[in-house]
Amino acid sequence: MKTYDFKVILEPDETGGYVISCPSLPGCYSQGETVEQALANIKEAITLCLEDMERKKNNKRWSLLF
Repeated sequence: MKTYDFKVILEPDETGGYVISCPSLPGCYSQGETVEQALANIKEAITLCLEDMERKKNNKRWSLLF
């Protein structure tokens, strides 16, 4: 399993809880009622963003073969 180190920005939400984003991955953000929940959620969001990027990269390879 690969290990990555991404910086995240955690901010209190004006309606309660926290909003968290990963500036290195545009569009990768999440939220949580607590800091711990927001951190767990952004880890999942980062994983999903990376999987999507890998899938798009693999699909591009296939389209170049045709």
